[in-house]
Amino acid sequence: MEIQMTKFFNKWTRIFHRWIAIPTIIIIPIAVITKFTGDSAGHLPPQLEQFQSILMLLLVISGTYLYLIPYIAKWQRGRRKKATVTVRPAAFKKEI
Repeated sequence: MEIQMTKFFNKWTRIFHRWIAIPTIIIIPIAVITKFTGDSAGHLPPQLEQFQSILMLLLVISGTYLYLIPYIAKWQRGRRKKATVTVRPAAFKKEI
């Protein structure tokens, strides 16, 4: 059950990360252009700046999780391996 849930979560995190990246990729160049063109305000509207900040935060969180997936999987494999070794019945041990 744990492995299925992890795969499900990994899949949807990747999809979420990709879809959040699209508007972020569009908004960041717009913000840079408006900052350096010398408009009267010199900034994006406050609502768009807040939206950009939220998108960036979501990208950082999901990207960090996607980066750590291999390390989490390795850690879980190690835990499962230790659990199967310690639970092994005494009847299967070789006597010298």
